[in-house]
Amino acid sequence: MSMNDLERISIGASAADLTAQTASTAQVQVLDELIAGIKSDSAEKRTESWQSAGKVGAPAVKPLAKVMTDDELEVARAAKRALWQIVRYAARPGANREGPRFAERRQNGNPERRAVETELTGLLSDDQPVAVRREVLWMLSEIGTRRDIKPIAWLMGNKELREDARMALERIPTMWAVAALKAAFEAAPEDFKYNIAQSLRKRGEQVDGYPCQKLVPTKETDVKPL
Repeated sequence: MSMNDLERISIGASAADLTAQTASTAQVQVLDELIAGIKSDSAEKRTESWQSAGKVGAPAVKPLAKVMTDDELEVARAAKRALWQIVRYAARPGANREGPRFAERRQNGNPERRAVETELTGLLSDDQPVAVRREVLWMLSEIGTRRDIKPIAWLMGNKELREDARMALERIPTMWAVAALKAAFEAAPEDFKYNIAQSLRKRGEQVDGYPCQKLVPTKETDVKPL
């Protein structure tokens, strides 16, 4: 390889590094502007910010989750709405077909959606407030995949979050979620087995001995069957 070839490679690498650095700087600026807008005293600015949050994507997930616990109710609400915009934008129909790398996306899935999904799963840890974890469970119920089943199923043992975790597993369309519900049913306290049984029935599984509680009379009645 000649010196000219080495120089061209060096120049090309420097240009690529500069492009990446510029893109990273622009991304940070967009994220900073989003958070500033969400925290704005102006209702119009907050609304404009959360409505346009979708394209900011995965980098905004954790910063927005932090703002969701803001003492100012409207700021916290705007952050939650922005996060839902990101979730729904990442899962929008036809996202895999957008852009020039369609073949790669078709083979490997939507990387944008996967990135958001990964950031959300990271928010299920014990160091996060219950309110944040609860909202994240419902977000994962819309875009979650097999990769999320284990951390969601883990929360079936948490009394504050087990109902939300159960509903997330009920809604995620994979048999791994059904398997997690079955395992949780075996380990659950007696009072919670009825709820899990209902989710299993929704997924087409037969469960004996734990009827739907909506069908159990709560008061005595004289009405006789026909």
